[in-house]
Amino acid sequence: MNSAKRSRRNFVDHDKTILKKMVKEAFSSVLPVTLIVLALCFTVCPLPSGTFLAFILGAVLLVVGMGVFTLGADAAMLPIGDYIGRQMVKRKKLWIILLVSFIVGTLITVSEPDLSVLAEQVNGVNNYVLIFSVAVGVGVFLAIAMARTFLKIPLKYILLIMYAAVIILSQFVPEQFVPVAFDSGGVTTGPMSVPFIMSLGAGAASMRSDKNSKSDSFGITALCSIGPILSVMILGLVFNPGDTPYEITAVTPIADSRELATVFVQALPKYLKEVAVALVPMVIFYFLFMLFNARPSAQEIIKLLVGVVYTYIGLTVFLLGVNVGFMPAGSLLGQSIAALSYDWIIIPLGLVIGYFVVAAEPAVHVLKKQVEDITQGAIPGKALSVSLGIGVALSIGLSMMRIYFDFNLMYILIPGYAVALVLMFFVPDIFTAIAFDSGGVASGAMATSFVLPLAIGFCYASGGDVQANAFGVVALIAMMPIITIQILGLVYRIKTARAAKKTAGDEKEEIIY
Repeated sequence: MNSAKRSRRNFVDHDKTILKKMVKEAFSSVLPVTLIVLALCFTVCPLPSGTFLAFILGAVLLVVGMGVFTLGADAAMLPIGDYIGRQMVKRKKLWIILLVSFIVGTLITVSEPDLSVLAEQVNGVNNYVLIFSVAVGVGVFLAIAMARTFLKIPLKYILLIMYAAVIILSQFVPEQFVPVAFDSGGVTTGPMSVPFIMSLGAGAASMRSDKNSKSDSFGITALCSIGPILSVMILGLVFNPGDTPYEITAVTPIADSRELATVFVQALPKYLKEVAVALVPMVIFYFLFMLFNARPSAQEIIKLLVGVVYTYIGLTVFLLGVNVGFMPAGSLLGQSIAALSYDWIIIPLGLVIGYFVVAAEPAVHVLKKQVEDITQGAIPGKALSVSLGIGVALSIGLSMMRIYFDFNLMYILIPGYAVALVLMFFVPDIFTAIAFDSGGVASGAMATSFVLPLAIGFCYASGGDVQANAFGVVALIAMMPIITIQILGLVYRIKTARAAKKTAGDEKEEIIY
């Protein structure tokens, strides 16, 4: 009895220690973005007092939520994905892998909170139609990704073919629907799906013993981002989203502290429900899957359920803070900047925000941890963070420039993806896989709930076409890290080659001596 109590106490103490560490990391990630917004509020873009206080409270909730969510993801979503991936590959039957992957991909995408946020902001298409189309696209491409891992097909060739198909199809889709399609590919790889999908791939690849197994554990998120783009483009051939004028959502005025509390309390049930819908199907599927496979120990199952609770609480708090606190502030800031005589400031401001905003994405922390674990520290998390920051900074800067000068999204996407696809043949395969995965995880909750409202607010107040110009910011956030991280891979390859050459030269001198 005393031993059991001691075990539970150690478990709780361990979780408290990790939670403190996670919250500290979340605070250091969110602080720069918060300081930028505060600087704008106190200088050129004052916000109403209620919205300002909602933003501050939202920042606090974001920090706490991110810390608890990351703890839960480590304890629950990663083990579930790893378990399903391992059990699928053990069966060595391709049809089982494809079927389970399709079901998992569809279920987890329907429940992705970021997708719901995007669907609410798209005109001309029913929310459920858009969400279902995106979910089917992810399900199909998760099956393709797992088949690639199982059959050992090089990732670069599939990416080359699929992105060529995307570019060709985009020429037949209404111009106003193309940005929505590319944004759909970005938001599907959010805080719920990334931990699960990446661990699913790691579990599948770990059952192989060949030299490419590590690099093949990445790239699944990248392929899952392509499916929604293709499915939404096909949807765009049926619907015409350009006929309805875009109406921006009004920000709820907050008069005092009691109304501030009321706004957050009233929004809480919505996110409790959304996150429950996100988690319950996957947990049920996991237990059903266990009935036909090897079962984990009771202790592992209890730990997993505790992790699910952490994930539920953390993601609910995170989404509450981001959507109720950050989204209105982003929209009003965009409108305020558009009213300035020097509204061009939105471009350098986008660069600064972009560099720091990616650090606040929960899925990025999951990616960094897995990269360090799988590469055994050969690719440090700090180098990955800097590369992501530069990529996202450039992407948001370009997005604001596109709104300001009013030009087509494809003028950036086509040359951008051309560069990314060419780089694949000059960098190590693992960097290519990580780069394309990073593009997906960088475009998460912060992108849809703060950066996109900022772009929409600026575009709307400037009199631009919101559907054609403001949308697409998530797409560019997903694209630029692909280039910057592959450049990191190119530098890594050059340094490795020089080090090997120097070592060979030193050995030759020793032999001569």
